[in-house]
Amino acid sequence: MTAASSSRSRIQWLGIYVRGVAMGIAEVVPGVSGGTIAFISGIYDELIHALASFRPSSLKMLTTPGEFFRHHNLGFLLALGFGMVTGVALFAHLLSLALEHARPVVWGFFLGVICLSVYLLGRERPLRMLAICFPPGFIFGLLVVSLDPGSGDAAVWLYFFGGAIAVAAWLLPAVSGSFLLLVLGLYEGVLGALVALDLAILVALLGGCLVGLLTFANLLSWLMRNYREPLLSILTGFLAGSLVRLWPWTGSAGELLLPDGYQSLLSLDPLSGWVLLAFFAGMLGIWLLGRLGR
Repeated sequence: MTAASSSRSRIQWLGIYVRGVAMGIAEVVPGVSGGTIAFISGIYDELIHALASFRPSSLKMLTTPGEFFRHHNLGFLLALGFGMVTGVALFAHLLSLALEHARPVVWGFFLGVICLSVYLLGRERPLRMLAICFPPGFIFGLLVVSLDPGSGDAAVWLYFFGGAIAVAAWLLPAVSGSFLLLVLGLYEGVLGALVALDLAILVALLGGCLVGLLTFANLLSWLMRNYREPLLSILTGFLAGSLVRLWPWTGSAGELLLPDGYQSLLSLDPLSGWVLLAFFAGMLGIWLLGRLGR
């Protein structure tokens, strides 16, 4: 257990739990990364360090549960994990309904979240590093969000591999695991499984997530120790490039529209006032998360 973890107050533990709730909600929506929430709210380094502490040598500590608990910072991981489960359980069905009946408002909220996240990530990077690394990250972000989502039913075993890929993306403060599930054609199946509690899909997904965590966390921890600024500068560009994916008004072919064009083309209310309100609510939410007690 880290010194910061052992000295946390109840309010600070509640802050960890609330961050987990926000990360769980974020990962339900394609285009938003739980890793971004973790980074902006100040727990990213502790999260990666705790996950990277799980190695084959950890098995030897199982005979001393107290040492195992402290070494792997399990108090922190459990508080965050319970928060994420809460966020997914409480909001998966709600977000499914919201995306069906008020899609522009949902995208408006998360557009605000990511816009402020780009600013908060970028302002801490050295200007020279941003000038070098931001453009390729931005271009790559545009390329990724231009991929056509897959569709159709998938075999249960594919959710295992989807989980491994998605959780690797989740660990990065920019890449959305749920968006990669969308590209792989697994997102609707996962969302449906969460709502209907389809254990076959959920168990396969969880197994893949565990494998992804154990294999990718150590690599990412090494990258953050040795190439922190270049990596974060590239990811800032990637996050900015992926903003296109969150534009509230899109046509059936994914084309970007203005509110009037959205209404005339699709005969749907653009909900412009609600979108604007949701945009600023998203910015406010991520700002408040960054100021929770640590």
